[in-house]
Amino acid sequence: MTEKAQALDSWIRSDFRDMNTVLEKSYFAAADRQSTSGMGDSIKQQLVDEGRELIIDLLHEGNTDEGFDSGFDVLGNVGFYMAACRRHDITEPSRETKSPLQEASALAMQLGASLGVIPRFASCHLETHNRAVNGLYKTFTHLDDEKIFLDYNTRSVFAFIRASEALRQILPLGVSHPVTYDLLLTAKQALEDVCRFNQLLFDKLDTDSFFYSVRPYYRPHRVGLHEYRGANAGDFAGINVIDLLLGVCQADDPYYSQLLVDKFLFMRPEDQLVLRDSMRRQSLLDSFLQAAKESDHKQPWFEQNLALFLQVCEAHGNTALQHHEQLVRKFIEKPAEEGDLTNTAGITASGPPLPVLLKGLRKLCDMRCAADVGGEFRTRHGDIQSLKACLS
Repeated sequence: MTEKAQALDSWIRSDFRDMNTVLEKSYFAAADRQSTSGMGDSIKQQLVDEGRELIIDLLHEGNTDEGFDSGFDVLGNVGFYMAACRRHDITEPSRETKSPLQEASALAMQLGASLGVIPRFASCHLETHNRAVNGLYKTFTHLDDEKIFLDYNTRSVFAFIRASEALRQILPLGVSHPVTYDLLLTAKQALEDVCRFNQLLFDKLDTDSFFYSVRPYYRPHRVGLHEYRGANAGDFAGINVIDLLLGVCQADDPYYSQLLVDKFLFMRPEDQLVLRDSMRRQSLLDSFLQAAKESDHKQPWFEQNLALFLQVCEAHGNTALQHHEQLVRKFIEKPAEEGDLTNTAGITASGPPLPVLLKGLRKLCDMRCAADVGGEFRTRHGDIQSLKACLS
């Protein structure tokens, strides 16, 4: 990291975080917690000006990329700055045709284009690639609930990645291999870890603090002319690799394939490659169905490996149910209802109105659970039931 890139990084970890924290405390104490108007205007201007000066220095320096990790880290820092300006309504995409943060947009677009990712911060900047210094990783604020949210989300993401890697290692072995049982067991345990971390998040995170003081940093904003949706905790390959390799979601499903297309550039390039590879693989579910047709179900390996495979599918479905019925309900849906904000524009990170987002999340949850939806859309419910019938 160059000296000028380090200066921006140090500011993000110090004064930037201090200013955001002061502003958040002002907003939270106000009668209308949604409003940012008329509060901390001098601090907002200071944030804009200090960040702009550091970014201009980087633009004058030229190409700051010293390898992907360095360039990606700089992009994250510029993205933090732009997201904070959006949070404080310094920028607002519905009233703009282009971002007023011209220098930040220029640097973000240069970096995003050279790296093959979106020109804004992504969830991996907060989670899997958020370097800690003296035990402290980057956050927007000093608020305890932001740290709680990121601590447990990061643990869940890595648990999903462990499960996905175990499933990928099965592919060259085949479903009948004795070591496949061990890999399925690893995947099951990792998915159970996801549920455990999610429960801890559910118990520890304050709903109002998350809804009003953490979530707003993830809203859509413009970079240059284009408006980009907010960062989403699901913007990593692992969870979709699990969907595809288990077979509960399929790449040729129009709804699911659109979801993948929309998230590709929100992932690091190596994640994009892993996900593309998984899209062309035969799923484990289809491999077991094929084995059942070939009378392999009479072999000892079949019942042992299939029983554990079905447990992995159930564990994956449990993570989806927990996320939708507990986390989304408690931390987004319910506070939006209580604040009469359900139909408010800009309430979601991904952009669409909250009811539309919730409907999409419910559909994805049903697919991951292989739920019986009565033909409303395609799930693997019938195929799962067929495999269950093979067990004695």
